[in-house]
Amino acid sequence: MEPGKVFRIGEKMISLDKANRLVERVLELREQGVSQQEVSKRLHIDRSLVSRIETIGEIRKGSRVAVIGFPLANADQLSDICRDYGLDFFLLLDNEKRWDLVRDQQALDFFNRMFEMIARLREFDTLIMISSEKWHHLAEALLDIQIIYLNLGATPIQEDCFIDPKYFKKVLDLVIETQKGEHQG
Repeated sequence: MEPGKVFRIGEKMISLDKANRLVERVLELREQGVSQQEVSKRLHIDRSLVSRIETIGEIRKGSRVAVIGFPLANADQLSDICRDYGLDFFLLLDNEKRWDLVRDQQALDFFNRMFEMIARLREFDTLIMISSEKWHHLAEALLDIQIIYLNLGATPIQEDCFIDPKYFKKVLDLVIETQKGEHQG
């Protein structure tokens, strides 16, 4: 996301940064246990907007989680975390391994492998996608599953990026904890 991005809608100028800050504040207050009504009073917005923000951002949980991420400086560390969580499918690559995946392959073999991967990912309920925006948009177009997106930045990304393992575990914990709650209820 570009810092300070502004949209012109008719006569209005809309700050994406301001809108994002409001959404983040709503969610922080709700996470702290503040009621929707109280959040709406504190932030001077309609209670229905608070509810809509929660609905728009709600992550539908299922029973199976997959993870794909590239280019990652700590791909091996994140893969170990995925193994510890017992995930059935994860593909976490640094930039070199990402290029090794396509190098020295015939185009048809590469496309067959990618279509097999897409078919496999469709078996999952949730995909945690760690990538640039381009790949996230492509995954959304190809997969009819819930995608949780961890943005590494604008495309193209040439260097490996570091994902905080604690943050990654927190994301996994939130997805898996919610899934357990839904399956018990």
